[in-house]
Amino acid sequence: MTPITEVEGRRLALSNLDKVLYPATGTTKGEVLHYYAATADVMLPHLRDRPLSFLRYPDGPQGLRFFTKNPPPGTPDWVRTAPVPRHDEPGARQVLVQDLPSLMWAANLVVEFHTHQWRQDRPAVADRLVFDLDPGVPASIVECCTVALWLRERLAADGLSAYGKTSGSKGLHLLVPLEPGPSEEVTAYAKALAVEAHGALPDLAVYRMTRALRPGKVFVDFSQNAAAKTTAAPYTLRAKDSPTVSAPVTWDEIEACGAPSELVFLAGDMAARIARHGDLLDPLNDPRQARPLPAG
Repeated sequence: MTPITEVEGRRLALSNLDKVLYPATGTTKGEVLHYYAATADVMLPHLRDRPLSFLRYPDGPQGLRFFTKNPPPGTPDWVRTAPVPRHDEPGARQVLVQDLPSLMWAANLVVEFHTHQWRQDRPAVADRLVFDLDPGVPASIVECCTVALWLRERLAADGLSAYGKTSGSKGLHLLVPLEPGPSEEVTAYAKALAVEAHGALPDLAVYRMTRALRPGKVFVDFSQNAAAKTTAAPYTLRAKDSPTVSAPVTWDEIEACGAPSELVFLAGDMAARIARHGDLLDPLNDPRQARPLPAG
C-alpha cells in the first residue's frame, strides 16, 4: 500500500520507498526523498519561480531515462505551472517548484531538476550566466578547474563574480549573478568569453561542440544561456551509477583539485558540507550581488 504523507498541509502518496535506485551504493528511493527534504532550505531558492525541465529515471540510472518539459500526467492542481510557449506548442507550460510539498512531489517522480536562467515573471530575461565546462577524455574535472580559474579572472575584469558547482557528472559549472538582461545578449557575451578562453588556452579549451575537437580538452559550453535551454540545478541528484550531486564548491577547492575524486560529492556528503559552508551559491539569489553585462 502506498503510504500517504502530509507535507506542510499537502497530502502526498510516496511510492516504492524501499526500491533501490542506485545499485552501486544501495541507495533507495526513500533515501533519495530524505535527501531532498534535508536540503530543501538551500535548494528551493534556486528552483523557485524558474520553470523546470525534468530528466526522469523512475527505475534508476540503468533503466529508462526520458526528458520532459510538460507537467507530467496526474500533476496535482496545487503544483504551480508557468507558461513557456514553444514554436511547436504555443500553450506549453512547465512546472514550478515553489515549496517543500512541490519539491517532494517532484522528487517522488525520481527526476533530475533542470532550470532556466530566467524567472517565470520575465521570460527570456536572464538573471544568471552559466558556463558548462565539459571535459573530453582523457581530460577530467581537473582540467575544467584550470579553465574555470581563467574564466573567473576574465569575468572579474568585467566586474562580474563567478561561483562554481560540480555538474554531478564529470564537469564543472560556473554561475554568475546578473542584472536582468535579454538571454540572447547573455549568450553572445558568454560565447565571446568562450572564444577568448580558446585563444588564451588553445591546448586546453574549445568553444565549438564538434566532438572531434574535444578529446583531452574542455568544451566551454555557453549555449545553455539560450532562453530555451536548461541546466542541472544546484543540489540536484544526477542519474549516474552513484547518487552524485551537482554540488556547490569553493574556489579554494577548485584551485587545489588534483584528482577527479576530490570533487565528487554524493547525497550522503551534503549535510556536513551545508553545515560547514551554508549555501555557497546564495549570492546568486541576492539582487545586491548582480552586475550588468559590460557595455558592448
